[in-house]
Parts: sequence; structure tokens; C-alpha cells
Amino acid sequence: MVRELAERCGAAAAQLRMAGTDAKNRALEALAVLLEQNEQTIVEENRFDLEAARKAGRTEAFIDRLALTPGRIAGMAAGVRKVVMLPDPVGGADYAVRHPNGMLITKRRVPLGVVGVIYESRPNVTVDIAALCVKSGNACLLRGGREALRSNTLLAGLARRALESAGLPPDGVCLITETDRSSAVEMMGLTGLLDVLVPRGGAGLIRSVAENAKVPVIETGVGNCHVYVDGEADLAMAANILLNAKCSRPSVCNAAETLLTARPVAEAFLPQAAAALAAYNVRLHCCPEALAVLQKADVAGITLSPATESDWETEYNDYDLAVRVVGGPDEAMAHIARYGSKHSEAIVTNNYFTARRFAGCVDAAAVYINASTRFTDGEEFGLGAEIGISTQKMHVRGPMGLAALTTSQFVVEGEGQIRA
Repeated sequence: MVRELAERCGAAAAQLRMAGTDAKNRALEALAVLLEQNEQTIVEENRFDLEAARKAGRTEAFIDRLALTPGRIAGMAAGVRKVVMLPDPVGGADYAVRHPNGMLITKRRVPLGVVGVIYESRPNVTVDIAALCVKSGNACLLRGGREALRSNTLLAGLARRALESAGLPPDGVCLITETDRSSAVEMMGLTGLLDVLVPRGGAGLIRSVAENAKVPVIETGVGNCHVYVDGEADLAMAANILLNAKCSRPSVCNAAETLLTARPVAEAFLPQAAAALAAYNVRLHCCPEALAVLQKADVAGITLSPATESDWETEYNDYDLAVRVVGGPDEAMAHIARYGSKHSEAIVTNNYFTARRFAGCVDAAAVYINASTRFTDGEEFGLGAEIGISTQKMHVRGPMGLAALTTSQFVVEGEGQIRA
């Protein structure tokens, strides 16, 4: 079944590769309309997934990732329309050069072909991937988790209807409905059928795909993100940034998981930060120095515990935060180099030179100076939507938008030239 779907995707990709921008945009506008028209049906199907997740004892953070509300459905439709408004990357020229013998050599953008994505929990990803793949002339083979099967099935069906309405092949979007591990393993081995495979989910999923896939893989998603509050920071600003980075939506990969505080401001900043975090019942996992400061401050409503080595390595995706006092920017950067996932890292400081050194030295897809890590997102970066956040360095890094779903092709135009 998986191989058959991949073959159908391949046939559709050959047609989408040649599709014009107008036809692709018509399909996406139709998808946005279908999302709006079917809002109630989407909510009802999603409710079955939510009920099953609650019965299975899933965390509230997991439930949040799974939920589709009217507001989120409207946001999905708006995101699709933003993709419509973006320039079509296919056919664009990166550069052109005239050879001494008169040939014109052009490097242009072409679709990747068939994009496979294995993802967990978040059914809105189904729409994001479909929209980006259609606009970039690719077909997509999707394999979501069993926890979102009903939601994903409905959304993929709407995308297929939208393609068909624009005269494009519905198999441009194919969903694998088998959710056992064997279907994921089969995807990993589709050499010659999948041009790229993108795992989008937890560390375990990404590691499994990266280690076992026989097709090219783009690693995305794991976000052990840090906020470093420097000794020359505006502490009120720092507290506000930290609160947003940790609590605005802790279940996502760009949420902060560790706070690093410079020693000169620790006694002033940590109680202030804890008081803000207490409103969200955040549990703090503290190094000995941070623990001593916070125990002395006795902030109401905050839960404290000693940090273990695993806390520095953990992507909580919940209302938990590791806290460490460091000597300054050098120690903060050393901590990030050891424990970070190369996703998003932030510094809060009023020192221009410290900020620039942090940005230059920290190895991450996105580095923030006096801003929340929560902005690492395709839509926020002007990409309309994203396939995921790439934490690797080859082909693409950071939010993967339309351009990331293309590759290059050299077109050489001559008049009978031959090489001597």
C-alpha cells in the first residue's frame, strides 16, 4: 500500500512539475475555501482524535498540539492564502553566465519531486505541507500519527479535492492511513520513489529516521532552545521575553527549555522571572546556585527541584524549565554548544558587542538578540508556512518554505558548440 501510494505520487509529481502558477494558485485558493466551508466537520472529526488522546492519558501539551479549533482552522486557511501570494519559486534563475564560446548557462530552480513527511500530533501540518508542495510543484506522501488519523484523513481529502478542482492530479497529496511502525519503515526504504524524507516530531522519531532511512533525509524539529540573560540586560525585558518563549505555547519546538542567567544579575532576575512563571505553574529544575537564590526568595506558587544532567538535554514541550547560573556569555555559549539542538537561541543584553559575539559564535539555525525564540516559524519569517525547522546545514537550514522544496538545474543553450 505504501509503495503503491508512492508510485501514484511520482506520477502526479511529473504533472505538477509542469503546472503553471495560475493552476497551482487556484488549487490553493480552493483549499482555503474548503477549510472554511468544512470548519464544523473538521472540528467534529478532530474531537474524536482528542477524546482518544485523553483516554490514552496524553498530556495537556500533547492535546494542545492535536487540537483544531475554529481559530486554528481560520489560521490554516489564512496560511494557505499567504502561500498563494508568495512568488512561485519554480523556474526562477539563481544566476546566468555567458560562456566564452557563446553558450548561455542558466542555473534555475526546479521541484524536488516527491516529498515524504513523517509527522506526529499536529494535523495542521497536513495542510501546511500540502500547500507548500503544491505551490512548489512537488507531490507529497504524508504519514501522520495514529493520534490524528481522523483529522489528517479529512484534511488530506480536502487537499485532494482542491487539486482536482483546479485540473491538477489529486495524487499530488497522498496520505498513508496505516499508522503502525511498519509503514514508516517502508517509507524510509523507498529509494527511487521518494526524493527526500522529512521527519517532523520528537527526538525519537527524528533519530530513528536519520539512522535508518535509505532515502535522503532533512532533519527537523528538536528544539532544546535557550534564553541567556546577560549581566547587562534590561531585566524587565528579559522577564517578558522568557515568559513568552516558555509559556505562550510550550508544546512547540521553538519554545525555550533552558534559562541561563549571568551571575551578576541572578539574585535580582531569578525571583522576578519565577514570579512571572508562577502564573503558569512552571516547574523549575535548578542548578545548585539558582536553587539557593530561589529558595531564599521564596516566590509564591513556584515549584523548585534540583536539576540533573538530563534536564540540560531535555526538550520538555511542557511547563518545565531548566535554570542555570553562568559566569557570563562565554560560559553560556559553552553550555549551548554542549546541550543545544542547533534550533533557536536567544540573548538578552544591552551590550552591542556581546550580542554580536553571541550571534557569531552560537551554532544555531536562528539566533535572537533581545527577542523571543517563538518567532522561529515559517509564517513569521515571511515564508507563508513551513515543512519544518531544519536543524542541519546541508541544502536548507531554519524554517523550510517554498525555496527549500526546490533544487537547482543547469540549462545550457547553445548554437552547435562542441568542446575541444
